[in-house]
Amino acid sequence: MKKLFLLAFVLLFMLSLGCASKDYVRQQIDPLVDRISKLETRVANLESKMSALENKVGPEVDAAKRDAAEAKALAQDASKTAKECCDKAEAAAKRAEAAADRAEAALKKAETSAEKAKKAFELEQKK
Repeated sequence: MKKLFLLAFVLLFMLSLGCASKDYVRQQIDPLVDRISKLETRVANLESKMSALENKVGPEVDAAKRDAAEAKALAQDASKTAKECCDKAEAAAKRAEAAADRAEAALKKAETSAEKAKKAFELEQKK
C-alpha cells in the first residue's frame, strides 16, 4: 500500500507540474499577439502602398513599352531608308565616276583632234 500511495503521489506531482493555467498562457502569448498584429498592420500598409504604386506606374510602364516599340519601328524604318539612300548614293557615285571617265576620254579625243587640226592648219599655211 505504501508503494501504491507513493506511486500515486509521484504521478500527481508530475501532472501538476506539467499543467499551465489560462492566465499563464495568456501572459506568455499576449506579447506575441501584439507583435504579430503590428507586423500584420505593417504588411497590410506595405501591400496597399505597393498596389497604389502598381496602379500609378502600371499605365506609365505600358505607355513606355508602346513608345519603345514605336521608337524601335521608327529606328528600323530610318535604318532602312538610310540604307536605301546609301545604296542610291553609291550608285550615283558610280555613275558620276563613269561620266568622269567618259569626260576624260572625250577630253583626250578633243585634245588629239585639236592637235590634228593645229597640224593641219600649220600645213595649210605653209603651202
